[in-house]
Amino acid sequence: MSKFFTYEQRLDLQKYLKESLSFKEIARRMAKDPTTISREVRKYSYEVATGYPGFPFNACRNRFNCRFKNICGKDCSRKSSIYCKLCPSCNPNCQNYIEEICTAKYHVPYVCNGCETLSKCTLMKNVYDAERAHIKAHEKISDSRSGLCVSEDEINRLNRIISPLVKNGQSVNQIYINHQDELMCSEKTIYNYIDACLFDVRNIDLPRKVKFRERYKKPEFKVDKGCRIDRNYKDFEVFINKNPDITIVQMDSVIGIKGGKCLLTIHFVECSLMLAFLRDANTSKSVTDVFNHLDKVLGKELFWELFPVILTDNGSEFSNPKAIEYRSTHPLLRTRVFYCDASSPYQKGAIEVNHELIRRILPKGSSFNNLTQDDINLMMNHINSYKRKKLNNRSPYETFSFYHGEEVLHKLECNPVAAGDIMLKPALLKK
Repeated sequence: MSKFFTYEQRLDLQKYLKESLSFKEIARRMAKDPTTISREVRKYSYEVATGYPGFPFNACRNRFNCRFKNICGKDCSRKSSIYCKLCPSCNPNCQNYIEEICTAKYHVPYVCNGCETLSKCTLMKNVYDAERAHIKAHEKISDSRSGLCVSEDEINRLNRIISPLVKNGQSVNQIYINHQDELMCSEKTIYNYIDACLFDVRNIDLPRKVKFRERYKKPEFKVDKGCRIDRNYKDFEVFINKNPDITIVQMDSVIGIKGGKCLLTIHFVECSLMLAFLRDANTSKSVTDVFNHLDKVLGKELFWELFPVILTDNGSEFSNPKAIEYRSTHPLLRTRVFYCDASSPYQKGAIEVNHELIRRILPKGSSFNNLTQDDINLMMNHINSYKRKKLNNRSPYETFSFYHGEEVLHKLECNPVAAGDIMLKPALLKK
């Protein structure tokens, strides 16, 4: 008996839940085990904040006897309402808000589809919808069949064994022969991980491999999607809706020639200031090292103020979000990392647009191998001193200084450049 539900079966399940049938009766009618029905409902039900005609969502325990007015003050958009409890903005703006949670969703049938009071309920509801459940189930199956079948901890464990030995001149074959029982993966898998820059060592550290001619069509290497659970773009939007005043920082990489040095760019969306850090390799460890350095330079409180939430893309160099989000000392959490959807660079369009200024100085295809961090700082000082129309004809440097002060800019090694001296040409780094 298959445990997978077809779309028609999910429609039947939704109908039976609306009829308030027990899981045992639903299982009998659908020829499935009651446990399978229970698991399906709990896994694919979702919360929805709705009210009913004339009464918006309101989960406050005092909603029936509440007589408050003008909670929003001058910013109120519904001044004609009799009471604030009839306004959708009541709960988030009221200081006396006490959430009431319906206990029905904690016991069978776990959803509100068949609830008799559903048409007059303004609390948070748990609902099973056949179409939504079917789409979510297929996405989960697709995700489980793609990417690496390995966790971040496993990558770190393998890295601790392999990288030091490769740096000592040992070949992957030699390491595999002597540590086969510890590695618990094939020799080919180790080469794939090195090729994907998941370890501290790269292909250039393998003396023989760098001599091989590159294949005409290199197979796509997918990174583990497990790191993006609860960190996708929808989760980012939910987080921003709950924290509308929080500072958003976007992060990306700028590549020079393949296999050479690259840049990590960090863009403050609010003021358009961008930081850039030169890295020897496009690896996750190089990204983590940058944030550890910033954490040390800025201090814990200032780091949290500047980097409360980071939005980045799906590159393999960003596949270790926990190392970015947490430090080894208290308080452990230092930021939140979220990912854009695949092939959706427009979701972090601010940093993509600012990269155009970098490409004026470092055109595509140019090598970064002869550059130093001082060169990169010089380039970013010119870019950050370049006035922008969207900033009311102020520069990102001036705008950032207004919000956070000159002292913070000096800690970030940012310095202003006079308007007449700004150069956004390759000749800037050839003087």
